[in-house]
Amino acid sequence: MGISVEDFFSLFVKELESNEDLRYYYKYLENESRFEYRKAYFCQRLEYVHKNILENNLKIWDCGCGFGTTAIFLSMNGIKVHGTTLEHYIEQIPKRLDYWKNYGDVSNFTYSYENIFDHSFQKESFDLIIIQDTLHHLEPLGEALKILHEVLRKKGQLLIVEENGNNIIQNAKLFLQRGNKRIIEIYDEHLKKNILLGNENIRSLKKWNKEFHKQGFEIEKKSVQYIRYYLPFMFPNKNAKERVEKEQRIWKKNALLKEFFFFGINFMVNKKN
Repeated sequence: MGISVEDFFSLFVKELESNEDLRYYYKYLENESRFEYRKAYFCQRLEYVHKNILENNLKIWDCGCGFGTTAIFLSMNGIKVHGTTLEHYIEQIPKRLDYWKNYGDVSNFTYSYENIFDHSFQKESFDLIIIQDTLHHLEPLGEALKILHEVLRKKGQLLIVEENGNNIIQNAKLFLQRGNKRIIEIYDEHLKKNILLGNENIRSLKKWNKEFHKQGFEIEKKSVQYIRYYLPFMFPNKNAKERVEKEQRIWKKNALLKEFFFFGINFMVNKKN
């Protein structure tokens, strides 16, 4: 039967109530007035991922799976996925699986601690690679995309869930946080070496497509979806569904607002050759 996005989110909130270690990242309990605003963003992205997995028997890699939230949801819907993650995220996954196994089958989710540049995957071994909140961290980007191309099978796809790099407000916020230092080097205690990391190095859809094209990929235009236009004070907890529906009408009609004022962007990328 699986689980709906709505039901999964309700159980996810219940998990956050008992697991304080996740709350610094998932802030749904932090501010009641922003609950529906944050929920809408979460659910729209998860729905996008789910609707673009057209077959349950695909071999899927969740590259940069973080705490494993998306992979857990997919597993509970009978979809096998292997996630790779770095840093402290992996420490929380066993505890999370203990929670979620009470509500469904999480055995379809496997995971490992791996840097994309040290991966252990064979060529043409995946049908689909999910890259959620991770693409802007991959550096050197060209080398990372080359690896993704190599491990995808013919007619394979990338499923991208990202921030819109043209968003004026987010760009200003990030500039205040990190200036123009878009690439940093960190020491990974587990790997025992320094690795490069994109420092919230977000890009516009046009710039992403340019980078993808260099490595034999092409964005599927009809798959593109922009989400989150309204700011928190414009998104009250009442009538959240109507707000989301209005946002979806706005970006399809207004190119200026779409390009510079929508926060999130989802799209599929096809392997060309």
